[in-house]
Amino acid sequence: GREEIGELRRAASYDWRDVDPGIFGALLEQALDPVERRRLGAHYTPRPYVERLVVATVVEPLRTTWATVTSTVERQKSEGRLKNAVTTVREFHRQLCQTRVLDPACGTGNFLYVTLELMKRLEGEVLDALYQLGGQSVLPGLEGDSVDPRQFLGLEISPRAAAIAELVLWIGYLQWHFRTRGGAPAEPILRSVHNIEVRDAVLELSDSGAPQRPQWPDAEYIVGNPPFIGGKDLRQRLGGRYAEALWATSDVNPSADLVMHWWDHAASLLTQRGSVLRRFGFVTTNSIVQPFQRRVVEAHLSAATPVSIVMAVADHPWTRATPDAAAVRIAMTVVAAGRGDGRVLTVVREAGLDTDQPLIDFESTLGRIHADLTTGIDATQAQPLRANAGLCSPGVKLHGQGFLVPAAMAVALGQGRRPGIERCLRPFVAGRDLLGVHRARLVIDATDLEEADLRQQYPELYQQLLTTVRPERATNNRESYRAQWWRFGEPRRELRQAMAGLSFSIATVETAKHRVFVALDHAITADNTIVMVAIDDFAALGILSSRWHRIWCDRQGGTLEDRPRYTKSRCFDPFPFPAAEARDLAVVAALARDLNHHRTRVLAEQPDLTLSQLYSLLADTGGVPPAEPAARALFDRGLIGVLADLHGQLDRAVAEAYGWPAAITEGNAFAALMALNATRTVEEAAGQVRWLRPAFQIRHVAGADQATQLVADFAPPGRDAARKPKFPRTDIEQTAAVIAMLLGAEAPLDAASLAARFRQGQRVEPKIQAVLAALLRTALASPGDGARVALRRLA
Repeated sequence: GREEIGELRRAASYDWRDVDPGIFGALLEQALDPVERRRLGAHYTPRPYVERLVVATVVEPLRTTWATVTSTVERQKSEGRLKNAVTTVREFHRQLCQTRVLDPACGTGNFLYVTLELMKRLEGEVLDALYQLGGQSVLPGLEGDSVDPRQFLGLEISPRAAAIAELVLWIGYLQWHFRTRGGAPAEPILRSVHNIEVRDAVLELSDSGAPQRPQWPDAEYIVGNPPFIGGKDLRQRLGGRYAEALWATSDVNPSADLVMHWWDHAASLLTQRGSVLRRFGFVTTNSIVQPFQRRVVEAHLSAATPVSIVMAVADHPWTRATPDAAAVRIAMTVVAAGRGDGRVLTVVREAGLDTDQPLIDFESTLGRIHADLTTGIDATQAQPLRANAGLCSPGVKLHGQGFLVPAAMAVALGQGRRPGIERCLRPFVAGRDLLGVHRARLVIDATDLEEADLRQQYPELYQQLLTTVRPERATNNRESYRAQWWRFGEPRRELRQAMAGLSFSIATVETAKHRVFVALDHAITADNTIVMVAIDDFAALGILSSRWHRIWCDRQGGTLEDRPRYTKSRCFDPFPFPAAEARDLAVVAALARDLNHHRTRVLAEQPDLTLSQLYSLLADTGGVPPAEPAARALFDRGLIGVLADLHGQLDRAVAEAYGWPAAITEGNAFAALMALNATRTVEEAAGQVRWLRPAFQIRHVAGADQATQLVADFAPPGRDAARKPKFPRTDIEQTAAVIAMLLGAEAPLDAASLAARFRQGQRVEPKIQAVLAALLRTALASPGDGARVALRRLA
């Protein structure tokens, strides 16, 4: 329109030579309608973060090649082969000017612009090197061969963002030309190279109408920040038809975040025959280390034609530069083909996140990077244990707010008048009730009743659900939710079966800053924000509440933004409980009972305090009274010193139950748990299972046909020497096999004695010696008689 043309003309009259083109991303983000921004997952990355990823993905390999070139040139000069030296540099310059970089979710082009600028800097060094070799005489012929916007390719679903991206690249290119050449380039100043394509990067329809994964433009490097949309939000944000079509095009789990479709596609291109791709790097949310995302990474790291992570930041701050900036923590991963080591950066200090120049300091660790973005012991190799099966699950999913009623409505709904109503009208807790201020609410649980029975026996409850839940369920996409509208969407029948007859279960909030376990009364129903463990044993509560299980969870679980997440499949299922003496477990149980009672009493006597506040005070003070008066008052009211003392005693008792030294480090404790998981995996493969609840699990988990073959009490393996086992091939299995042999031996064994117990005999003695040395270094084993080694009591 006329007014808009006037505004455009006025904007064009300003001097744009020194404006950072990166501002366009923030401008567009703020201009987008909030609903559209949320649907697209559009958040634009701050310049320092962009540069960090671009350097690791694109610039480092280019500069590595350039370092090789300069070394070669130095040799050629020393040998008097100046012409060869010039040719060597010119060839690198030619390759640099043909290097393509793709951002398959380019937004307004910040990643491409920063990459252009950094490659132009490198080009300046190359041209300077040429000048040093032969002066002005060697430069002719390079005018038409320059790093320019045609090399920087983008895919973007928003036409507005794509148009800005192309403009940003040309502004950046022209600014560089003005700074280095002192004037404008030859006309046409702007050339249409069609390098930014407006299309979906992860889904398109074939000619036949079937969904398929799109073809990406060929590029030597891929870098960018795909949309931030969680797996659970895909259907709501993008629509059911789109989500179903997307899931049909790849093996990425439907629960994985949207970004993993970009990650999976790039990793597939990296190992594709004939591919020119050398590296890719993406910004993702830090949930990439959670199981559904991690499985995508694991599949490519362990493939027959594998990839390796060469740089990773697992937990990087985002920015608060705008009031509605994404409240997330991010991760960065840079990936190359083949097997190799990489560099993990760990944030040790962060400041100025609300500025354009945030200050972040890192510590660097080198080694093979695993799917959980760690080095060292590979936490992803922990296997689920049958011993833990059937006992852990998130709570119920209601799928209807009408199931919840205020406690004050109980009498009106039939309490005191309808016999047996307490089985259907139950106290209810969500995660915020457990850790924060408890809301007095009841839940109508009619899972075990047919519709007619509910109407006849409890008509008030039936009417409540009829008028509140049924209308909501009538529009649900899932037929079972519509047909059985009076029942919870996910009633967790297996969990209900496991909890039957228990006096309490163990509960923890799935996503929370502090990992706290409590004993939850059997009459209470918990929702899916709480993870339930169907064991009414205070010893189990004590083990799960210990520092050692928290260390396990920190390595095995994921995070949501800045809060740890208790993922059942990684935190509970593989966790090896100690098979300790009864007296050791009795000490743990007594301390856990005292801990549970102490917290309950404090919260009852100080109703303005919450469980989350108690543990925040414990984390902030370490159990030492603070000097500041207000903080000291809270410390005293919450009896935080007592809480700290109970946890300290509990940690020592659980360490004793595992047979660990009192001063064991966190790293050695985690290594011990991983080794114990490997040992238990070997045992269970042989049919020897240390059930946590034998009577229940053998009947409901093992199955009647297997119950006679599976034992609740452990019998050490290796006693039957009729057939020697084969020494395993993988490192983790080799460690497990040696540990199992040591556990089953009546006396310490040296490497030669252990080798004799395996089919390969002395051929595997060097590997066994290496395993024994590692066990000694991690304090899992102690020197025995001479070269012989005795294993510390892990079980």
